[in-house]
Amino acid sequence: MKIKCLYTSTEKSSDALYLSGVSIPDDFLLILAGRKRIAVVNQLEYSRVKAHSKFTRVYELNALKALIASRTNLELNCIRVPEMIAFFQESYPGSTLLIPYDFPSGLLSALQLLKLPIEIKEGPFVAERAIKTSKEVAAIKAANRAISYGFRAAQAALSAAKVKKNRLYLDGNILSSECLRNLIDVAVFERGAVAQSTIVACGKQACDPHQIGYGPLKPNELIIIDIFPRSKKSAYYGDMTRTFLKGSASDAQRAIVRSVKNAHNRALSKIKHRVKASSVHSTVVACFEKDGFFTGRDSQSDTFHGFIHSTGHGLGLDIHESPRVSTAENYLKKGHVITIEPGLYYPNIGACRIEDVVLVTEAGYDKLSSYPYEWIIA
Repeated sequence: MKIKCLYTSTEKSSDALYLSGVSIPDDFLLILAGRKRIAVVNQLEYSRVKAHSKFTRVYELNALKALIASRTNLELNCIRVPEMIAFFQESYPGSTLLIPYDFPSGLLSALQLLKLPIEIKEGPFVAERAIKTSKEVAAIKAANRAISYGFRAAQAALSAAKVKKNRLYLDGNILSSECLRNLIDVAVFERGAVAQSTIVACGKQACDPHQIGYGPLKPNELIIIDIFPRSKKSAYYGDMTRTFLKGSASDAQRAIVRSVKNAHNRALSKIKHRVKASSVHSTVVACFEKDGFFTGRDSQSDTFHGFIHSTGHGLGLDIHESPRVSTAENYLKKGHVITIEPGLYYPNIGACRIEDVVLVTEAGYDKLSSYPYEWIIA
């Protein structure tokens, strides 16, 4: 058999948080052996983890050391994490130790010196996380609900803003990306979620999809707002993007937004159980190309334009998790929670991205995010 092993904290590993069900901020040992789910924690954490976690067995660190010393020839002060892992592995003769790709390298080296049979697993370590329970779906939906209040704050500020000398002003002060981001993050926080690196990117800045944005916001330019907070209560993420423009839109800007919205709708129409995720992505690409929007590289500026990212990704305890909605040859399954976020990026025009979160069902999808798509603010 294969024994899964993690040595991490729930703050560093969403796998550990998923398996434990409680917060354990210090590094601890986690062993999965068949149906047994074992944790080794320090005495500070022992009582709480034993009472409230999902583990079938919880060991206190020093008590486990004493147990190992009583059953082996090892001195108590020589028993460290590698010896503890060896103890559990030897409890299952012939077993292989399965560790994640990001396992601590120092600890891996120590285990190799003990000549333990080790296998490194690439890709998702706890694959079952991809299929969400009804409780997880509700948590993601709640996080997305918090996002809608962030958009309301942003739209209210843009509506109230005045245009002066090619700048937006709110209450007599320049309305910047930083200012609008702060208004959004406060609104989201007040609804139970913590937003970090919220994207408020205007004009050419928005053509770099992960540029969070800085400086004064300008009228008549497309503004991408991408909010992806984590729930304070559940630790699950929400993720939603809308594009706005304060002022008057050009024909080229209207064409980009229209094409992105159409691609967004077409991608959603393709989603259901057992559909290839790559076919959803291909649908978006085809929509853009039909509208005359092609992806390419500008050799002079050494930048890419067009549709320069995947169509979506899994969402849960991590902002990006399995499954991918891209060129990868994987299938969507009932219970997957994914984003759909087509976008177009042209520095001479601007950028647009529209993103929603959906639950894959047998026959289609259930939408877990909700906010209007009206984008022009007079």
